[in-house]
Amino acid sequence: MTHDQFNDDNGNAQGEGLTRRGFLGAGTLGGAALAGAATLGGVVMTRETWASSVKEAMAKAHVGPGELDEYYGFWSGGHSGEVRVLGVPSMRELLRIPVFNVDSATGWGLTDESKQVLGDSARYLNGDSHHPHISMTDGRYDGKYLFINDKANSRVARVRLDIMKCDRILTVPNVQAIHGLRLQKVPHTKYVFANAEFIIPHPNDGSSFDIQDDGSYTMFNAIDAERMEMAFQVIVDGNLDNTDADYTGKYAASTCYNSEKATDLGGMMRNERDWVVVFNIPRIEAAIKAGKFTTLGDSKVPVVDGRHGSDLTRYIPVPKNPHGLNTSPDGKYFIANGKLSPTCTIIEIARLDDLFGGKLKKPRDVVVGEPELGLGPLHTTFDGRGNAYTTLFIDSQVAKWNIEEAIRAYQGEKTNYIKQKLDVHYQPGHNHASLTESRDADGKWLVVLSKFSKDRFLPTGPLHPENDQLIDISGEEMKLVHDGPTFAEPHDCILVRRDQIKTKKIWERNDPFFAATVARAKKDGITLEQDNKVIREGNKVRVYMTSMAPAYGLAEFKVKQGDEVTVTITNIDRIEDVSHGFVLTNHGVSMEISPQQTSSITFIADKPGVHWYYCSWFCHALHMEMVGRMLVEKA
Repeated sequence: MTHDQFNDDNGNAQGEGLTRRGFLGAGTLGGAALAGAATLGGVVMTRETWASSVKEAMAKAHVGPGELDEYYGFWSGGHSGEVRVLGVPSMRELLRIPVFNVDSATGWGLTDESKQVLGDSARYLNGDSHHPHISMTDGRYDGKYLFINDKANSRVARVRLDIMKCDRILTVPNVQAIHGLRLQKVPHTKYVFANAEFIIPHPNDGSSFDIQDDGSYTMFNAIDAERMEMAFQVIVDGNLDNTDADYTGKYAASTCYNSEKATDLGGMMRNERDWVVVFNIPRIEAAIKAGKFTTLGDSKVPVVDGRHGSDLTRYIPVPKNPHGLNTSPDGKYFIANGKLSPTCTIIEIARLDDLFGGKLKKPRDVVVGEPELGLGPLHTTFDGRGNAYTTLFIDSQVAKWNIEEAIRAYQGEKTNYIKQKLDVHYQPGHNHASLTESRDADGKWLVVLSKFSKDRFLPTGPLHPENDQLIDISGEEMKLVHDGPTFAEPHDCILVRRDQIKTKKIWERNDPFFAATVARAKKDGITLEQDNKVIREGNKVRVYMTSMAPAYGLAEFKVKQGDEVTVTITNIDRIEDVSHGFVLTNHGVSMEISPQQTSSITFIADKPGVHWYYCSWFCHALHMEMVGRMLVEKA
C-alpha cells in the first residue's frame, strides 16, 4: 500500500489519486519512458499532461495589472494581532487592519479614537488573532462585519467592512484564552460564539489552584453581535477548542481535546475518546429568560450550567483530541477533525432533535460516518458539490473526499470516498475554500495555510516565513498554483466575493467612528471643517486644525513644557485616496487622516524647544513641504 492509501474498516483501499509525492515516486521507479504516469478519474496523467493542467490553473489565478480580484480574502495576522486583506486569486496584499496591535502607519493604539475602541485592554500591546468570520443574513455573507478573536488576552473584536477598521473590542469575562470563534448563520448573525480554551478555578483569586475541582471549568460564550456585549456563558466539562453553528439557528457545536481536565501532555491524551459538545441555543435562551442562571464575581453576564446531565447540551464521544469543527454548506453535517486519530467524525445535524428529545439514547447515534483520511486531520472545508477537503498535518497533505460516499462506507458499502490527496508545504493547519462557510460555497479556490515553509523561499535566518498556498479546486483534481510567504503565523482566513463587500471611498462626516471627537469639538465651540484654533484649560491644550493637500491649517502652535496636548485634525480633501498623516518628531505621535476623516491624538509635551510635525502619507507633489512646528516653552 502506498503512502497515499488507507484501508477502510472493511479492508478496502482508499484514495488512489495522484499526488506530487506519488508522481515523483512513480517517476523514480518507472524510468523515463512513462515517468510519473498515473490515473486520476480514469485519465492517464503523464508528466507532460500534469504540467499542462497546472499551467492552465495558474493562468486562471493570474490577475493582470489594473484588473480586480474576484474575492476578498481576510487573513488573521496570528500573533501580530492584525487582520490582513488579500485579493484572491492574485494573493496580493491590499491592506493590513490593526486590531490587537499597535500600528504606527494608522496610529492604531495611539490615537484617541483607537484607544476608545480598545478600552481597558489598551494596556495590552500584544494580541494573537486566530479566526476571522464575516457576518451573515440567511446563511449568506452580508459584508457588514468581520469578527476575530484574541487568544492571548481573551478578547473578541469587530471590524466594520465598509471602512475596514475595528470599531468594537470586548474582553470576555470569567475565562481565559478565547480560541474557537464562529457566527450564528440564520436568520442573521445575532450571536458570535466564542470558546474559552483553558480551565480555571472560579473564583480565580489564588485561593485554589486545583483545576480538577468542580469549581474549576471553562465556558462557551455568546456575544451580542450588534451591541458587542456578552449575551450568556455556558459552563462545560473538559475544555473547548473550535466551534461552528448550524443553518437553523438552533445548534452550535464545539470540540474538546482535554476531557481529562489535565495540566500535562500525557494527561491530555489519556482518554481514548474526547467529545463534541452540542449547545441547544433556544433552550439556553429560555433558561435565561426563566431566570435559571447565575452570575460570577463582578460580572452580570448570565451563566448557565451545561455540564453532563444538563438539558442544554449533549456530549458526543469522538476519537481523542479532536481539533477543527466545520459545518457543511448544505447544513446537514458537523465535521469534527481527529488530530490524534486518522479520522473525521460526521455528525448528522438533523438527528440532534431526537438526541435532545430523548428518542436517541446514545449520543454516538448521531454519528453517521467516520472516514479514515490520513495522519493528523485538523480542519475541513467544502466545495458545495458534496466534497470535503481536510488538512493532514502530519502527512503534509490535503485530502479531498466525498461526504455521502464516506457515510455509505460507514454503513458497510464499498466506496472509494477519497478522491485525491495533494502534497502541501508543509504541515497545514487551517484551510478555507471560497464562500465555504455560507450557502453559496462555489468550489473555485482553496487556500491552505501551512505552518512551515523550509525550502520554499529565500532563506531569512532562523525565523522562517510560513506558506499560504492557493489551490484550484474547480475541476475534478486539485491543482497547486501559488506559494505565498507570510509572517507571524497567519492562523485562518475567509474568502468572500468582492460584490459582497461595499466599502466607502471617503469618510462620511457623521460617521460614529469619530463621534466622540466631534462631540468634544462641539463642546469647545469648534467647527472641525474650518476652524484652526488652540484652546487651553490649565495644563490641557486642545489643538484643532484642518488638513488639505499640501498644507495643515496651522503652520505652528505654542504650548508649555508638561502640557497634555490633544491634536485634532480634519482632512477636508474630498478626493479619493488623498490621505494625510500627522507625525510629531521625537514624541511617538503618528496617525492617519483619510479624506473627510477626523483623527485626534493626545500626548505630553515634555521637551522644550522646536518640534516639527509632518504629513506621513504621500498626498501631493509638495508633500515634503506639508509641515509645521510645535513650539514648547520651558516650564
